[in-house]
Amino acid sequence: MNTLLIGKGEQQVHLNLKYANRHGLIAGATGTGKTVSLMSLAEGFSRQGVPIFITDVKGDISGLAMAGTPNEKLLQRAAQIGIEDYHNEANPVVLWDLAGVQGHPLRTTISEIGPTLLSRILELNDTQSGILDIVFQLADDQGLLLLDLDDLRAMLALVAEERKEVSAKYGLISAQSLAAIQRSVLGLERDGGKDFFGEPALQLEDLMRTNLQGRGIINLLAANKLILTPRLYSSFLLWLLSELFENLPEVGDPEKPKLVFFIDEAHLLFEGCPPSLLKRVEQIMRLIRSKGVGVYFCSQFPDDVPGEILGQLGNRVQHALRAYTPRDQKAVKTAAETFMPNPKLVVSEVISQLGVGEALVSMLAEKGVPTMVECALIAPPRCRMGPATSEELHQVRAQSPIGGKYDHSINRESAYELLNQRRTGVATSNPTSTASDTASDTASDTASDTASDTASDTASDTANDGQTGQKAEEQGWFSELIFGNKRRQGLAETLSKQAARTVGSQLGKQILRGILGGMLGKSSRR
Repeated sequence: MNTLLIGKGEQQVHLNLKYANRHGLIAGATGTGKTVSLMSLAEGFSRQGVPIFITDVKGDISGLAMAGTPNEKLLQRAAQIGIEDYHNEANPVVLWDLAGVQGHPLRTTISEIGPTLLSRILELNDTQSGILDIVFQLADDQGLLLLDLDDLRAMLALVAEERKEVSAKYGLISAQSLAAIQRSVLGLERDGGKDFFGEPALQLEDLMRTNLQGRGIINLLAANKLILTPRLYSSFLLWLLSELFENLPEVGDPEKPKLVFFIDEAHLLFEGCPPSLLKRVEQIMRLIRSKGVGVYFCSQFPDDVPGEILGQLGNRVQHALRAYTPRDQKAVKTAAETFMPNPKLVVSEVISQLGVGEALVSMLAEKGVPTMVECALIAPPRCRMGPATSEELHQVRAQSPIGGKYDHSINRESAYELLNQRRTGVATSNPTSTASDTASDTASDTASDTASDTASDTASDTANDGQTGQKAEEQGWFSELIFGNKRRQGLAETLSKQAARTVGSQLGKQILRGILGGMLGKSSRR
């Protein structure tokens, strides 16, 4: 049968792979066994040839890569549930890490993540987010690639230098908001963002691989340090879901999913999420199942997931909740109301009495109808129920089929390099400087000579006409007015300097733009 064995209540409970892409939820208090349920589900999908992506927040899911140790209690539970071929075995695992320390570096580019998610990572307000939109648009208009944080900083510096011109074309940019964005970028780099942005960028097909035996590869993202920067963690997940949604083809309802996505500590995905972004997540969740992708959220409480999305999670595994506080009591009520009722169970009472390894389970059956909730023993995983050691993880990484593709970064020509070339070319180009200076000097000299000659001729004619009727004293006074004396400049000198500045500035700028246009006008989009 094309099903996964989840556990056993009065009878065995199976997950029909045909409806596995209709998402799911694994919830429960700390220590009740939800991590073990996640590992058991991941193993089942892998054995059916379905690739998996899991975020390992606490580091204990890495045991999927190692075979478990034979245990009499586990063997008894397997027999009780009715697992006939139970034996310990490892799973095919590929390790990932945004920092590239505990796994292969997982990167994307600034352009691919886009201004909306980047604004959320940087925790920008609406005004600052609008400026970031302008930065992206300016980069597009000038054919500049934004690949890493160096490129983003270079574009922000360009906007700061040409703020008035950019504001006139794209909209008002304040120096204070621009400085705030630059400080946020610095903070992101300090938190590890420099490793996340760059190339080679992740190719989705590398998350959807099977091994030579036909088992689905389990992609394990080390997130124990990433979780310390929850905005980066949640924005990365939103980006990856968006990439899957936008790039995978429509497949309708396949016989089994093309990829299953497990998100641990799911509440971090939605905390502080603006309404527009939450609407985007809801849209993705509604439509991504038709791309053959199932998303399973793991969290302590069902109401950690917004109601619009919670209603789309058809496959449920609910471990124990302890109703110690009003918040806990509300969560118990929410969990009870989300299950298909079973006349034999009072869910709101049973949910507080479940033992470790027990859960209330409801899966989608034929025609996508949820089954009645059952209290079930969860099938034990075959891998190690605990973290792998550093040496074991190093060996797993060394055997990875894609290590050579991502372990070494690439820094190709992009905005940072091109803008540096422009600045260097302008600063060191002697012909440009000489042409500008020569034009300015020539215009200045010409204007000065013209103004001086005109003023001189006028003054000379006036002086000659007045020689017959004016005294020498008056001639001296008029001469000082026109030509000045040692302490004060005259009218002729003032006019000549103004004309020189006006003509020299306009002519010099025209010549300079002509030269720079010839040098830079041929740059094209890389």
